[in-house]
Amino acid sequence: MSIINNKKAFHDYFIEEQIEAGIVLEGWEVKAIRAGRVQIKESYIQWKKGAFYLVGSHITALPTASNHVKPDPVRQRKLLLKQSEINKLIGKVERSGYTLVPVNMHYSHGYVKIDMGLAKGKKLHDKRQSSKEKDWNREKQRLMKQAR
Repeated sequence: MSIINNKKAFHDYFIEEQIEAGIVLEGWEVKAIRAGRVQIKESYIQWKKGAFYLVGSHITALPTASNHVKPDPVRQRKLLLKQSEINKLIGKVERSGYTLVPVNMHYSHGYVKIDMGLAKGKKLHDKRQSSKEKDWNREKQRLMKQAR
């Protein structure tokens, strides 16, 4: 079940491959995510200190959060991946000029997971072409519906 999608990622990048990863979260973050108080539009994934981190995502604390916990809504969250996946991603990101962007946050067997996309940036003319294709497909669907 999907929690949030990053539509901007598909607009700004060519997503070539998607990889699912777990996220290290605190208790108040899980509760806030279940309440739908998460935003990943401006976030990205960065390699640092031997692990991948989700940077720039914003999880707003619930007003009922406990007093002894000081919530940091934009802290870096560690991603959980297998070593073989890490090695493959490092090779692509370092050598091939790819970047990692979060595409989707969802539940899997009760855990919060994130789909990250191995992406190459789009140029302005690519974005225009994508929007033309999207408009044409929408118009085509509308015409087909009227023809029935």
